[in-house]
Formats: sequence, C-alpha cells, structure tokens
Amino acid sequence: MLIEDILSNNTFRKIAFLVIVLIILFSAVSFASKNDMNTVTIRLSNGTELSVFTSKVKVEDILNESHIIVIPGEIVTPGKDENINASKTIVISYVDDEEVEEAEYQAIVEKEEILDNYAKIVEKIIVEREEIPFETITKDISKSGSETTSSVIQKGKNGLKELKYRVKYKEDVEIERNLISETILQEPVDKIVQISTKIVSRSGMRVPASGLAAAVEGVQPRVVTMNASAYCSCVKCTGSGNGRTASGAIASSWYTLAAGKGIPIGTIVYIPAFANKPNGGWFVVQDRGGAISNNRIDIYMGSHGEANAFGRRNLECYLYY
Repeated sequence: MLIEDILSNNTFRKIAFLVIVLIILFSAVSFASKNDMNTVTIRLSNGTELSVFTSKVKVEDILNESHIIVIPGEIVTPGKDENINASKTIVISYVDDEEVEEAEYQAIVEKEEILDNYAKIVEKIIVEREEIPFETITKDISKSGSETTSSVIQKGKNGLKELKYRVKYKEDVEIERNLISETILQEPVDKIVQISTKIVSRSGMRVPASGLAAAVEGVQPRVVTMNASAYCSCVKCTGSGNGRTASGAIASSWYTLAAGKGIPIGTIVYIPAFANKPNGGWFVVQDRGGAISNNRIDIYMGSHGEANAFGRRNLECYLYY
C-alpha cells in the first residue's frame, strides 16, 4: 500500500518525468559533442607524428591545447590563424634560409616597385620647331640623244613647322610624348634643276644653252606671269632703226628683253616656254618701251615678220634681280 501511495502521488510523478527529460537531453548533448570532435594529425619538425582528438578547428588553438610550442625557425602549415583543412593535418617544419632570404629580397623589391609607382609625375606642354626639307624637281627639256647640261633655275629652301607636344616626366626623365598639333609656319620651296640641250656656237664650240643660269645660281627668283609681245630693230618697232637698246648695247635676238622701269636693266629672266629655243629660255633685260609696263615684256627678234608671228602671250617668268 505504501508503494501504491507513493506512485499515486503527483509530486513523484513530476520528479520522474523531469529525470527522464534530463537523461534524454544529456544523451543528445553527448552525441552532438562526439560528432563535433576531430582527429587531427600533427607532424613535428623532427619527424614525429601525433594524433589528437579535439573539437577545435583553429590551428593555434589545437597546438595550445596539445601544449605544442613553435620555436623560432619553424613554420606551421596551415598558418596559425587559419583553420584546419580537409586533410586535418598540421605540419611543423624548419624554414629554409635561402627561402627566407628570397622572401626578404622579394619584399624589398616589391616595396621599391610600390614607391616607384608613387614617384612624382609632371606633365608639360612643349613647343618645338622643325625644318621641312625641300624637294628637288628635275625638268628635262633636252632633245633625245643630244648632249645635255644641267643648271639650277630655282634654289631650294627648307620650310618650317611648329610642333606642340604633351610630355610626361617622372623624376625629370621623359616617359611619354604625344603630339597635340602641327602648324606649318613656312612652306618649303622646291629646288628646280633643268636639263637642257647644248648648242653649237658660231665658232663651233659647245656652249650651254643656259649659260646665264650660272650667273644666278643660288639666287631665289620672283616667279610671275607676264604678258609678252615681240619687236625688232625696224623703225616701226623702235622709231630709230639702229637696234641700240636703253642699256647702250645692240639688241640680240633670243637674248634681249624690254621691260618696265620696275624691273632693273640687267635683270636675268628665265622663261620656261622657250626652254627649247637656242638660248634655252634665258634672257637679259636691256631695253625699255613706251608701252611696256611692269607686268609686260617685249622679246627682241631678228625680223619684223617673226615678231608679228609671235603675237601676244601670257608667260610664266622667273625674274633674277
């Protein structure tokens, strides 16, 4: 009866229920703890291997728990601040001196590279001037198979251009240059070389058709287009009929020119249109004329018929003052 009374007591029932619950909870915690435990292999630098049973996952915590001290000159893989990996193995080994030196050297190099990247860079606008080379043009007006001579009828001259650059410097050393603009300040003047046929003089000696060219070689001519006509020494053309020019010299066909007062007496004139004539296109201003202005010339010819046949033409002329 006493046992039945006890069992029928509500207080006892409550206590029994609580005990059963605690037993269940303790078993669950114990089971969970066992599942979180790991067997970790620790391989020491002297070749010894240890197996430890631990719930820790951080390498440093596992070593401290196992009372293992890492001495100078040893390295730990994985690192102390890392967690163990899938292999669940911690390796303690000695550091190779060469590896240490290489790592230190690499650190120094990397530091220098970083500092170099932060070196001061200066950008400037630079303006430079540069010559533009002239070109040489050769005009061949000679007859095929004939003996020729060459002469410079226009001296070449270099042009000039201005170049603007954006330039970058690092520690006063140029590292980059980019062209911003290019401006032509002066166009180049082409050098013109003429090849012409040599002619036979009355004495039978060979003389160059462009003999006057030598006198003005290297002189820059003024190139103009002039209205040209022709005249002879007859009274109708000159009024005197004696053939004497304003310079005092006797007029000579394919040599004498009459020009306005703006072109000095003695001026040498090259007319490309007459390059195949006996004078090679070279004349000298020796005469004046009442109807001759500064944009006109009169070419002296040997007969009135020849002068009339010439008529009037616009011709390119090179004037050598």
